[in-house]
Amino acid sequence: MELVMPVFAAAIIVFGLIKRVAVFDEFIAGAKEGFATLYAIAPSVLGLVFAVGLLKSSGAVEVICNFIKPVTDFFGFPAELAPMALLRPVSGSGSTALLVQVFSDYGPDSFPGRVASVLAGSSETTFYATAMYYGCVKIKNIRHTLLAAIAADLTAAAMSVVTVNLFFF
Repeated sequence: MELVMPVFAAAIIVFGLIKRVAVFDEFIAGAKEGFATLYAIAPSVLGLVFAVGLLKSSGAVEVICNFIKPVTDFFGFPAELAPMALLRPVSGSGSTALLVQVFSDYGPDSFPGRVASVLAGSSETTFYATAMYYGCVKIKNIRHTLLAAIAADLTAAAMSVVTVNLFFF
């Protein structure tokens, strides 16, 4: 298994030599383009990381969860997953940490564990992806993208409960 990457790199070099491509020059040009892209998107990503840290440390997530608890209870959405559902559109690593916490508290085969798994697999890090992709191509007017993506995240949360109930309980 440890030979996969060296074999892959060697195959690329051999293919480039067969096609008479200056492999190293193309590698350098790609690396320069990668750094230019990193430079273009870094402010958006840093701002997003700061906002996630601020939300977590300020306790705003818990306040929002307590505020929406009547709605989640009405729809049968597990209250213990509200922080994960709120954090998922903002932070993939933060929501994954909450997913692991749900697994350790309730087990992966429990209702909350299964709903959390379906939610993690069917939702997107909306704000990160929007900041990354639009920032990379320097688009400032995202029009309806954010609204549609948040609607998709809400649908993923609702359908995760429906799916787990349909297939497991």
